Amino acid sequence: MKTTQILIAGFGGQGILFAGKFLAYKGLLEEQQVSWLPSYGPEMRGGTANCNVILSDTPVGSPIITAPDVLIAMNLPSLQKYVDTVVPGGQIYVDSALIDEKVARTDVEVFYIPATQMAKDNGIATLANMIIVGHLLQNNPELSFEGTDTVVEKLVPPKKAALVELNKKALTLGKEYK
Repeated sequence: MKTTQILIAGFGGQGILFAGKFLAYKGLLEEQQVSWLPSYGPEMRGGTANCNVILSDTPVGSPIITAPDVLIAMNLPSLQKYVDTVVPGGQIYVDSALIDEKVARTDVEVFYIPATQMAKDNGIATLANMIIVGHLLQNNPELSFEGTDTVVEKLVPPKKAALVELNKKALTLGKEYK
């Protein structure tokens, strides 16, 4: 594996930071070098939120990402703000249930996943973030879906044990989405 820089962006309440923490924790369990840098506005819910995750075989020098390999955009302002920062040959994952705009760039691979609608349709309305993460893990050649159950089981706190199976379901929905 090379270094993979992932920027996840949206608004508070979409699970942006949890998605980043999930990817970082997965990297730790796979004995990678990891950086996880959350950032959110003054309001936890409804304000802007983004998260930088770096996964690497070598030590990470800085947690700041200016040119991500992967962008997950969970709302239109995030897509508009970061679309041009993705490196040529990178990937952009768009929650197409919330974003009607298409990516004009032709030098990146774009995935449109109606994650918010899929989550609602499957009774897991708060887990659109994990649907997109499942799709990312299935479609990024540097990452792997393997081991996601273990990560969910370790990351979800005991007081929220009911969310373990729901997160696994969301990841699988994302993995299987075509």
